[in-house]
Amino acid sequence: MAFPDDVLSDEEELVLHLRPHWRASVAPLLVLALTVTGTVMALVLLPPTEGGRIGLLLVVAVMLWYGVRYALHPLLAWRCTHYVFTDERILLQDGVLARERRDLPLNRVNDHALHQSLLDRMLGSGTLTVDSIGEQKAVLAGVPDAQQVQSLLYELIEHSPAEDEQEDELSEDPALGPPH
Repeated sequence: MAFPDDVLSDEEELVLHLRPHWRASVAPLLVLALTVTGTVMALVLLPPTEGGRIGLLLVVAVMLWYGVRYALHPLLAWRCTHYVFTDERILLQDGVLARERRDLPLNRVNDHALHQSLLDRMLGSGTLTVDSIGEQKAVLAGVPDAQQVQSLLYELIEHSPAEDEQEDELSEDPALGPPH
């Protein structure tokens, strides 16, 4: 699913659009391959007798259930998860059937931290935790190129339009004098 551009305001500029790291799709793809292989083997090896047909139906039903539960659903969830960074906010969207979207304005971000395991460091991914005013916390799991994304987030926070507007207001206030 592509991220809809209509959720952005007219003046808002898209800076970065990410999905979780590709490694999140590896295990579901392996499960899918094993499920297909197991189903084909069941079709070839089970005899076409009456008992064999019932056994075949049971094996195929179990394989389909495992395929949907442990392969198809995680792949769809990975495909439907979006991390969007704009010049004004961070948008997080996930969900296959029921969708959840969360916005974090950049001017409300207090802190952001990056956690990388050894495997994350080898693959360049990581978990980015963003704290904002009001005890809100957003966790972006499996961010690809995590160190660059954290640096970009820092730059966006430092140069957010809301802060530029505040600086403009301060510089235009005659009681405060010229800007420093």
